[in-house]
Amino acid sequence: MNLLIGKKLALHHLRKGVIAHPTDTVYGLACLANNPSAIKALVDLKQRDLDKGFILLASDVEYVLPYIDTNLDINLINKLGQLTAIPTTYLVPKSESTSSLISGSSDLVAVRITSDPLVRYFCENTESALISTSANLQGQKVASNMDELEAYFNQALSYALPPNKYNSEPSIIINLVTGKRHR
Repeated sequence: MNLLIGKKLALHHLRKGVIAHPTDTVYGLACLANNPSAIKALVDLKQRDLDKGFILLASDVEYVLPYIDTNLDINLINKLGQLTAIPTTYLVPKSESTSSLISGSSDLVAVRITSDPLVRYFCENTESALISTSANLQGQKVASNMDELEAYFNQALSYALPPNKYNSEPSIIINLVTGKRHR
């Protein structure tokens, strides 16, 4: 299938549900951060513990601002928006309105800003951050091909773009306020 057509189909299905797509790290599942029913579907698909949050993935810090504490220092917001050489997810104080479906039981929300062209395409065309998680069932290895994806999720995903060969390493995770590295 033509890559452009696949991208447009993925965008169409992302607006309504959960898709699989390559990311700047591992092969992932995504839905729009502003779609609670899709987030619930993602929790169910992954058989995920509700105490665990998801990563907000975006091409620009503007898309994650509704989910972070408005009292966060502007210098930290600027740092959050800077691209890093190694994919880096920051734990950031969440806003009062951030759903526990996104943050889990934490007072922090995980945010990664990326220059990945596909993520940029999705964010710019939906004006939303993505909810991002690895393409696997909780506790299992990440799917590395379409057959493994099918074995995990059968036909439950709205759409699936194939993984890239370079998708393999998860991001590092750092608390933006304290600087403590968690992964």
